[in-house]
Amino acid sequence: MNYENTYQPLENRTDFSDIQHKTDAIKNELKKVIVGQDDVIDQLILSLLSDGHSLIEGLPGVAKTMMAKLLAKTIDANFSRIQFTPDLMPSDVIGTSILNSKINEFEFKKGPIFANIVLIDEINRSPAKTQAALFESMSEKQVTVDGTTYPLAPPFLVFATQNPIEQEGTYRLPEAQLDRFMFKIIVKYPSLEDEIILLNEQQNRKEIDKESLVEKVINGEEIVSYQQRIKSVYVHEALLNYIATIVHQTRIDQALYIGASPRASIAILDASKSNAAINGRDFVIPEDIKQVAYAILGHRVVMIPEKEMEGFTTHHIIQQIIDRVEIPR
Repeated sequence: MNYENTYQPLENRTDFSDIQHKTDAIKNELKKVIVGQDDVIDQLILSLLSDGHSLIEGLPGVAKTMMAKLLAKTIDANFSRIQFTPDLMPSDVIGTSILNSKINEFEFKKGPIFANIVLIDEINRSPAKTQAALFESMSEKQVTVDGTTYPLAPPFLVFATQNPIEQEGTYRLPEAQLDRFMFKIIVKYPSLEDEIILLNEQQNRKEIDKESLVEKVINGEEIVSYQQRIKSVYVHEALLNYIATIVHQTRIDQALYIGASPRASIAILDASKSNAAINGRDFVIPEDIKQVAYAILGHRVVMIPEKEMEGFTTHHIIQQIIDRVEIPR
């Protein structure tokens, strides 16, 4: 359907072609190594441009960590990787004050959270105390230690991975922590065709380190600039009502006993703007909203036990909600 005359702004048009070209360049770099997984790549880039954190979930061996690392390689910015383990302490993440014997004063030694792109491997392997150490940094982009607040330099983005099937030695993320993530990105097994391509490339490139093929195409300053510009993407009032109605329906749907928070509404708005920009548009259309809604709502709602026993997933319920909410014309 052609929405050009329905949802576009009447004046003050903005050119986002440079953002479209830059994100295409990022995709091309990632596809040097990653076969298939186009939806995952798109969501990672949307997370980057929307200034939102992402939880990457998938079975072992589907390259969750590699995708986040490769995305970081395309960015000329500080990157750190934290392997969460049961004995990891909050100070191992945010840093700690250490006595400097020369001046007889405590000095703050920054932890690995002080980076532009932070990859947290297996976030659910650390207990609640360590997970909670991320709350302030993810929500307010700052760290407070011993009464002193230290700002985190922009851009600041957290990409965390977790395995959905392992239970032993893991600590389930509480809903408050999950709500800090804009997206929950599900990495599935590749299709048969993609796996054949993957094996052929592995055979043909056996002497090459594939990760070394990925080059930097964007810097931190550009990302911050894009994030600010994308806020100006036009959203018709009817689409604001459309977003609010979808989120409201999650709160009254009989299959759910926990619906999505207002933070989800804002996340859908921001992510749909980013989706419009990477497609070269300065206005949002309903397809932008539908494209981002599943990854934003899925981890924020909780089904009633009866529906789980019947084999439903949150994706099914969200799809039903989106299907019954009338698209504004």
